[in-house]
Amino acid sequence: MGAGALGANDGRIRLCFADQLPALAAGWEAVEPPDGPLHEALRTHLTQHGASFWNGLRAAAADATDTELLTSLWDLVWAGEVTNDSLAPLRALLHSKGSKAARPASPVRGRPRPGRLTRIGPPLGAGRWSMVSPLLSPVPSSTVAAHTAALQLLDRYGVVTREAVLAEGVRGGYAGVYGVLKVLEERGQARRGYFVAGLGAAQFSLPGAVDRLRSLRDTSEWSLHPETAPAPVVLAATDPAQPYGATLAWPDTVGRPARTAGALVVSRGGVPLVWFDRRSHHVVTFPEAAADAGWAEALAALVKDGNARSVEVRKVNGETVGPNSEWAAALLRVGFVEGYKGFTLRA
Repeated sequence: MGAGALGANDGRIRLCFADQLPALAAGWEAVEPPDGPLHEALRTHLTQHGASFWNGLRAAAADATDTELLTSLWDLVWAGEVTNDSLAPLRALLHSKGSKAARPASPVRGRPRPGRLTRIGPPLGAGRWSMVSPLLSPVPSSTVAAHTAALQLLDRYGVVTREAVLAEGVRGGYAGVYGVLKVLEERGQARRGYFVAGLGAAQFSLPGAVDRLRSLRDTSEWSLHPETAPAPVVLAATDPAQPYGATLAWPDTVGRPARTAGALVVSRGGVPLVWFDRRSHHVVTFPEAAADAGWAEALAALVKDGNARSVEVRKVNGETVGPNSEWAAALLRVGFVEGYKGFTLRA
């Protein structure tokens, strides 16, 4: 289910089980619905005819080009109004970014070829499309919705803080789930305490979650036995598993990292090394980065493991990467090549 567009060809989605959707959706902030004539034509068709393949959508907007129809369809997807019965369109969207496939061709006017699978259509329109609204019934009570949201937050974060709830955009904010968290504490299903220093005292956790977090915080052995250090991890800056900028404050740095779409955070053992914006090709380093070049290895692994076609670094901490700098040396060691604008590694 869509959760808002990010630019013209990207957006956020939510994945959840159908039986949990009514209770979860009740706590989500609504996205402003698109209101163009093509949007209305698609709504009307899907409401009257139910789940439809591409040829059904095409019949509902016969005068529109594939590009216009796809744009309107995905507007409805990002608004959370339309969904699909498979992940194929999302995979096509990821695959087509930056390529010619991202620009669908106009429909062919004429007699279809024998045996042509017309119901499939362009990759971005594959699968069976349907309205989300029937899945939102029955509408749960406010108590059920708050209870579901609180349990989801505990499962997702382990330790729930006011900052984490605000970052999630839960309807009603922290006050909307605080009462439920307090009841869960009274029942022994959650613990309340001051678990994370520097945050408010009203923190709740799952039983055992705090002990598990404490067991992972001792990094004193790494300097003595580097082979025991965990591998660097790359996460989207907006990932709930990446707490900095939400639950935790960013470490001191000269840059301005943020939990924005397209940004990545490289960390080792929970300690952040760098923040990297794939759109501006800008790296912001944290205190541990100077002594741990694992951040460069992790960025290179994005390409070597097939998760990115290329990675380019143009600036570090707001300044152009000099060929003789320590940052350039770290990039060159893992295969980056110096170019006109910066350092690049390609598949």
